[in-house]
Amino acid sequence: MSTAADARLERWLRFRKSRNTALAARHGWLTLTSFQWLETQPAAVELVPGLWSADGTTATLTAAASDGLTFVETGEPVDGTITAQLADEESLMWVQFGGADGRQVVVELAMRADRYAIRTRDSASPVFTEFDGVPTFDYRPDFAVEARFEAYPEPVDVPISTANPLVDGVHRSVGELVFRLPGKEHEYRLQAEEEKLGALTVTFHDETNGKETDEWRKVSTARPRPDGSVVLDFNRAINYPSAFTPYGTCPMPVRNNSLDARIEAGEKQPAP
Repeated sequence: MSTAADARLERWLRFRKSRNTALAARHGWLTLTSFQWLETQPAAVELVPGLWSADGTTATLTAAASDGLTFVETGEPVDGTITAQLADEESLMWVQFGGADGRQVVVELAMRADRYAIRTRDSASPVFTEFDGVPTFDYRPDFAVEARFEAYPEPVDVPISTANPLVDGVHRSVGELVFRLPGKEHEYRLQAEEEKLGALTVTFHDETNGKETDEWRKVSTARPRPDGSVVLDFNRAINYPSAFTPYGTCPMPVRNNSLDARIEAGEKQPAP
């Protein structure tokens, strides 16, 4: 292996280590144990003390100190009625309870599809406690392809579905990544979203989906060079949280982001 190839492999191994470390965060995506819509009248919910409700603009929780709920931010007990307001797609790690330190379960308040919901994040979840890294394909240098970014004059909002059939989403397409794949004659075009500092992310289907890999994956690039060129490295394709848990609301690919090829690179289906 050449020195340059060695360096690429080393960078990928560091990327994989960082990815697995991030997934192993105490109240990260692997700890989700429920997704529950809040009703308009105060009512009990599964897995969490207190009475919960929402009126479209405000979420409300009523609990006694004996329920053991405390604020995530301050650790102060919840004793009485508290409220919070979020914009659509926002989340708040609001209250916590359980375990020896009172922080085993974090309750995330979320606004999705203009409705309030809660998700429980339980650090005792077997998905989390038994996690030993995400399986991947071996590193494939030929799946790190040169691409060309063609920006749209203006971003285009494309309606999409998500992992939750009751939650619709929007993909803000800023342009297309144009590239070729090993062994294929034609060009591919994937619509991309812009991330921080001009980086790009594409969410895609390929012919390994539902077999070796989850139903869809995503891959991010660096900011394109001034001439629009950028490396699209499918070895860095990762799963959305919905691959690990049924409680995600992760975005599906836009209709045209499907590849008639087997992308045997990046993350595989998580171990059951």
